[in-house]
Amino acid sequence: MGAMQIFDVRDKLIKKQGAGSSCPYCGGPVMAMDYDSHLFFCFIPISHKNKRKFSCVVCSRRLVSAE
Repeated sequence: MGAMQIFDVRDKLIKKQGAGSSCPYCGGPVMAMDYDSHLFFCFIPISHKNKRKFSCVVCSRRLVSAE
């Protein structure tokens, strides 16, 4: 018997762009990435969100927006 995956999150990268700021840790440029995220329950879509994630190009740290 195989285990069935009940919940599944699928992220699709929409676009990348420079955020116009610098990393507080190393001073490198920050990249903003827009994702289209879908949550599935037994192959049925139950949630859809657009997400924006920030990361440093030099040190690859994940950064949090100050909103």
